[in-house]
Amino acid sequence: MTQAIHYSIETLDLNAHLFRVTITVTDPDEKGQLFRLPAWIPGSYMIREFARNIVQIHAVCKDLPVSLSKLDKHTWQATPCPGALTVTYDVYAWDLSVRSAHLDQTHAFFNGSSVFLQAIGHETVPHIVDIRKPADPAAKSWRVATALPEYEAKRYGFGTYRAENYDELIDSPVEMGNFILGRFEAFGIPHEIAITGRVPNIDLERIENDLRKICETEIALFEPEIRKAPVTRYIFLIMVVKNGYGGLEHRSSTALLCSRSSLPAKNSHATAPQKINEDYLQFLGLCSHEYFHTWNVKRIKPAVFAPYDLQQETYTRLLWLFEGFTSYYDDLTIARSGIIDASTYLQQIANTINNVMRGRGHLKQSVAEASFDAWIKYYRQDENSPNALVSYYTKGSLVALALDLTIRLETNHSKSLDDVMRALWQRYGRDFYRGKNRGITDSEAETLIQEISGLNLREFFQKYIYGTETPPLKDLLASFGVSMNDMSNNTKPGLDIRVKRSGSDCLVTHVYEGGTAHRAGISAGDVLLAIDGLRVSAENPVANLEKQLARYSIGETVSIHVFRRDELMKFDTVLVGEHAPKYTLTLSREETASMKEARRHWLQSRKT
Repeated sequence: MTQAIHYSIETLDLNAHLFRVTITVTDPDEKGQLFRLPAWIPGSYMIREFARNIVQIHAVCKDLPVSLSKLDKHTWQATPCPGALTVTYDVYAWDLSVRSAHLDQTHAFFNGSSVFLQAIGHETVPHIVDIRKPADPAAKSWRVATALPEYEAKRYGFGTYRAENYDELIDSPVEMGNFILGRFEAFGIPHEIAITGRVPNIDLERIENDLRKICETEIALFEPEIRKAPVTRYIFLIMVVKNGYGGLEHRSSTALLCSRSSLPAKNSHATAPQKINEDYLQFLGLCSHEYFHTWNVKRIKPAVFAPYDLQQETYTRLLWLFEGFTSYYDDLTIARSGIIDASTYLQQIANTINNVMRGRGHLKQSVAEASFDAWIKYYRQDENSPNALVSYYTKGSLVALALDLTIRLETNHSKSLDDVMRALWQRYGRDFYRGKNRGITDSEAETLIQEISGLNLREFFQKYIYGTETPPLKDLLASFGVSMNDMSNNTKPGLDIRVKRSGSDCLVTHVYEGGTAHRAGISAGDVLLAIDGLRVSAENPVANLEKQLARYSIGETVSIHVFRRDELMKFDTVLVGEHAPKYTLTLSREETASMKEARRHWLQSRKT
């Protein structure tokens, strides 16, 4: 009988950012045990080659050294040995993100996919990991936060934790440090918030209350009858930095990175309910997004992810459903939970529309193509990305919005995208970790959506999912009492570029296709020096450049000087209007009672 796999992980050197990991296989393969580290982490579709961070590795059997042969970039094979085999290796951890591992004097964080070797052939047995207390005095008061079930450890303590298999092990990130701990229950299920990083005067109670509303709203969406989450415990692992944003979903937890300004502070002098600011709303949207993934992608999966092949790219054309639909529901959930009103939610949609329409990429790449090419395009964006690709997150969320409103209208509000999500959950997600590990194919997704809605949506799919057309949002929203207005000012001259300050220089980072700069020949990487002989200031470059151009009119010719590498270049060009879209969504002044009722059903908010 195959026995459990045992690991230990300790902080070898906080200053050098090194973990030391051991893996012990009691009954290794008699032909020579294979060990392998994943090349990518689920939810982040790029080959990251985590094995490159292994600094040194060796093996022993009965206190005698065992040879390890490296077969490829992330696979080792041990010489056959008669007894328990232990492999010890050091991992460099200096990636302050949600994807890998980070270690210093302030905290330790790791995803199992970047630190735990997989013992080939033993993936389905229990995996026990001993998280050892650091010896360094800087870590003397650290605790442990993870969704891994305790084995011999106490909650938040160092010691042993147990995963049912390798997949659960690497799907349960770990945070060690002096974190702020918050707690709440969502329909009886305990949820925790572990916040690492300096956050003075944080309003933890407000965060707990808002996250409870979000979690309960999403639970009720998928399980309206029993209102039960698919977990017995859930934890938000939040790393706070000066400037940062990111999240990665896991089966019973999420790892988040956010800016300090995103978290609300207590206001002892407040006499009225606090208004929500953009930074905090963005943070809640991130939490809502990752929590929604508990259902949509962690249990409802593309067929090619069941199981994951973590050694190479795994292509799917369905990320518009798994990320795009999730992006639609993240802000919608915040509105439905009552945290924001309808007007604020509509502004969020308008921001997404403007973001999608800003570049020409949405005219060249469909969301299905964007899903397939995520490995080489979305996660490897460059200066030309706005002109060449579309985001399956943002455009996918607009497709989901259009699909939801279309289903509601054409079924006289008897069906919606909510029904589609529940059907996906019932058929593909609810029993995923109960032995029915089957994902959904491209054709099955389209068939299911048409079946549940009772509509022929083939043309919708061809135009907006497999094609590059923009959904008719203006007409759809009008039926819900929402006016979509184009406030773009194409009479204002602009260069149609993105710039940033780089030292004392104004650096061009992106050039939008069709704009003044593109027509002139200016390129990303150029240092913008002067317009008609007047220096372009690097201080607050966006605002200052706008003021400088405001002195001109469309059709005027200007001379622009730039440095390209170390060469001075001059471009004489005719100014054209800025192509930055500026759509707004507002509640219609001419809405009817039926429109108001339709919107109420959509947003499910008493405030609407």
